[in-house]
Amino acid sequence: MELAAQHKPKRVEDLNVLIIDDNILVHDIIKKTLNELGLQNIKSAENAFYGLRLCAEIQFDVVLCAFNVKSDRDGFHILEEMKVKGYVNKSTLLIFLSSETDETLVNSISELQPDDFWVKPLNVQQITSRFSHALNTKRSLSNVYRSIDNRDFGQAIYYIDRHLLNPELKKYQNHLLRMKGECYLKLREFSVAETYYRELFEQCNFSWVHLGYVHALLKQDKISEIEKQLETMTQKVETRFATFDLLAEYYVDKEDYQKAYEEIQKAAALSPRNIARNKKVWDLARLNHDQKAQYLATVNMAKYAKNSIHDSPDLMFNVIRSGIDLAQSVDSIESYKLLNRIEAYIQELENSANSSDFKEQLVVVRARLLNAQEESALATRLVDSQVSIKPTTSLEDNLDKVKVFHELGKREEALILLDAIKKQIASETLSGAVTAKFVEQESKERSEIHFTPKQLNSMAVEFFKKKKMAPALKSLEQALQLTPKNVKVALSLLKVLVAIHRSDGLDDGHKSLAHNTIDVLDKSQLDEKQSKHFNEIRDELIGGVGDTTTQATESVESPAVVKSETLVTMVDEFAQSS
Repeated sequence: MELAAQHKPKRVEDLNVLIIDDNILVHDIIKKTLNELGLQNIKSAENAFYGLRLCAEIQFDVVLCAFNVKSDRDGFHILEEMKVKGYVNKSTLLIFLSSETDETLVNSISELQPDDFWVKPLNVQQITSRFSHALNTKRSLSNVYRSIDNRDFGQAIYYIDRHLLNPELKKYQNHLLRMKGECYLKLREFSVAETYYRELFEQCNFSWVHLGYVHALLKQDKISEIEKQLETMTQKVETRFATFDLLAEYYVDKEDYQKAYEEIQKAAALSPRNIARNKKVWDLARLNHDQKAQYLATVNMAKYAKNSIHDSPDLMFNVIRSGIDLAQSVDSIESYKLLNRIEAYIQELENSANSSDFKEQLVVVRARLLNAQEESALATRLVDSQVSIKPTTSLEDNLDKVKVFHELGKREEALILLDAIKKQIASETLSGAVTAKFVEQESKERSEIHFTPKQLNSMAVEFFKKKKMAPALKSLEQALQLTPKNVKVALSLLKVLVAIHRSDGLDDGHKSLAHNTIDVLDKSQLDEKQSKHFNEIRDELIGGVGDTTTQATESVESPAVVKSETLVTMVDEFAQSS
């Protein structure tokens, strides 16, 4: 029996059509036009709830969905849920409607791969011509779409090659060529895909050809061959979003998590609705100790997931957890405001109808909040009486328990739970390379660093006041390790180095630390006051971090003696900056 034996497409009059739009006039014009084209089975829904309920009852062959469905959720989340639940697939004719065409929306929708994107207001001629073409494409290439739905990409390529030889299907050639390249990539035939796309450059110069070619070469670690091409593609509106995404994936594979983080942030900014991508931003932000970006990523996830298939209390817990992390790394005023906001979020969860389902999670975040508010005794009693060291099935819940144990000085319990989490990751596929790396990093840092950045800052101030420079420096090094983007911590560290430089001179380790910290601050955004302090410190240290300390010491009183009034001034500035 030949492979070409296939299901016949439905007759046009038998196709089931669904229109989701909150504008009745849009329904009327589409219905009337489709009726004239022979389609009769047309259902309408003015919001997502009824649209999804209809999908649960009827298998639709054609779905037209608007972005702005005001009553409950936007079209992006409707289509995303339809795909997740299997209501639509590659064989479904999927058309997106919107009066908005900003880049972030177009990027978000392109990820869902609709067959067409219609810009409102609609007119009969537009609907007739574009719908007819899209429907004919879907029906003429139905065996290819069905193979892709079944993830039989080899069979899809077989059908594509046959169709490319058919003169009657010549008008679909570019569409077929694109799907063939995508199938090679799905099959991980990257060398074959590279050759295929390179040959396509001689026939056409579409964006998808460049993206496919770059994808194939990145997967073969041939980034040096396409550096100029990547530079061009990251500047073009039609390719930059997908290129940033590909680069982020490439750098994760290479375990260069800092560069991966930089690229995924750019991609997320251009397509903010994608929850999975915001999760990558969150994972990479915490791996790179960027507490502020970590918090913003969880806020975005909660915001864009509202009323979507992703919506759950877990998202708000992530906002709370990352908010407490951030509060422990910023100054008192910002920390106070943030903790008040977090307390309101916790109360909202505690007052929710299903709060009994996540009782222990609430106790953990409440205890962490109390500890951050310097109510450690109360937090300890809460944890001792209501929090178990036994790990749950949730990785994030377990990581939060590690944090509360560690923050309350229960380091043995924290490390025991971290070991359990490592085994959880090793035995399950619930987390990717980035999360696994983060857990590994957490285990190392929690065993070596026993305090929060805020506590380390406070300790450094006290050590500095008592002229104990070595422990002050160590505290700030650890604080900077946990908050590498914290300008105030970096400036404080340099001030300690200045004091050491004036009293005893800098050894090679001090010089290296000074160089690295100056490099960090050179790349940071400083306000006017911070810039002034930084320039003064750098000018004094610049000789001390060179090959000798002679030049630097000539400009101060005596390297072995520090004027008392100078030290008092430095202590005051240091305490204020920390």
